[in-house]
Amino acid sequence: MGTSRSVVITGLGLTTPLGGDVATTWASLLAGRSGVRDLGADWPEDFPVRIAAGVAVDPAEVIAGHEGRRLDRYEQVCLIAARQAWSDAGQPDVDGFRLGVVMATGIGGVDALLKQYEVLKERGWSRVSPNTVPMIMPNGAAGWVGLEVGAQAGVHTPVSACASGAEAIALGARMIDDGRADVVVAGGGEACILPLTIAAFATMRALSTRNAEPERASRPYDKGRDGFVMGEGAGAVVLESEEHARARGATIYGRYAGAGMTSDGHHIAQPHPEGLGATRAIAAALAAADAAPGELVHVNAHATSTPQGDIAESVALREVLGDAVDGVAVTATKSMTGHLLGGAGAVESVFTVLSLHHRLVPPTINVDDPDDEIALDVVCGEPRPLPAGDLLALNNSFGFGGHNVALAFRSA
Repeated sequence: MGTSRSVVITGLGLTTPLGGDVATTWASLLAGRSGVRDLGADWPEDFPVRIAAGVAVDPAEVIAGHEGRRLDRYEQVCLIAARQAWSDAGQPDVDGFRLGVVMATGIGGVDALLKQYEVLKERGWSRVSPNTVPMIMPNGAAGWVGLEVGAQAGVHTPVSACASGAEAIALGARMIDDGRADVVVAGGGEACILPLTIAAFATMRALSTRNAEPERASRPYDKGRDGFVMGEGAGAVVLESEEHARARGATIYGRYAGAGMTSDGHHIAQPHPEGLGATRAIAAALAAADAAPGELVHVNAHATSTPQGDIAESVALREVLGDAVDGVAVTATKSMTGHLLGGAGAVESVFTVLSLHHRLVPPTINVDDPDDEIALDVVCGEPRPLPAGDLLALNNSFGFGGHNVALAFRSA
């Protein structure tokens, strides 16, 4: 899934457990700070999981009061990231019919759904908010972002679990390649640190219960890992045809080089043990980028901190890259952000573009006792510089349902 029209990235936006914007988040990543925290005294006492990675800046500090009352929290974080990206791109002057939005989520407005159900039970149907439907529908964030920027070329919402944010960027680039748009705001977000969702993942035994050490709980590639940590936040990029970006003198952070999207056909909640779907996605991304394995210098891995997922991805990378994988700097930034579910692919794509732009790979934290089955060069301790010249990097995202998305980016 490459492009015949050159697609570049001209705007970046983030709100994450590490910071309320791109600069703060990036500085925290390079410093190796964890965004995982205790959920506090208000959290149910009998829950086995008492930690999560909430956003560092409460959306209520950024979103106006009237907006907060009509937007679910996931819509708020998506709108915050999209506004940043749009502003960073210089608010491109583009005909609305040539402007698109692809904003993803994995779960959507579950916070509003639960709150309005309580209103229904306690106060009756007539007190349910008239904003309920726009708050709970998965395409709500895409719709709000589309209204914000005046997009009329199309507003879309892929829902593919934890691969959603990456799929949004691939589909956004496709809109430009197909000639439907010249500029697309693409990304994704999630905000569901709630008793129901935590309980649901906890009963699957998917979450870390290292409650006494929140900052050490998310530990991809470490023998002591015991599951992922729920995170919240959003990431967004402005994708633009290179011709359009050059004509207006836009800053170009990097280039979208292609995507591979496959499905496992194996299990609803487990990756294929041999990483077959991931292997095909990674190989397809390299083919779309017209790249040989030896060109790859960096991978921002999906690496959630579960043994099954971490090992399957490692197997897939070695299968595709062969011995060339030994020259690839791999990082697992979920060790600091936790797992942002439908927002993860978008946030980590921003990280990947920043790594190429600054030629610096953030470290993976909490790898105290590396898993012998992970045959990768994992960046630990300090950020690692990348070389000069044209660089190629991948961002991997995989999700329940067997979704696999690998995105390839090139340096500008």
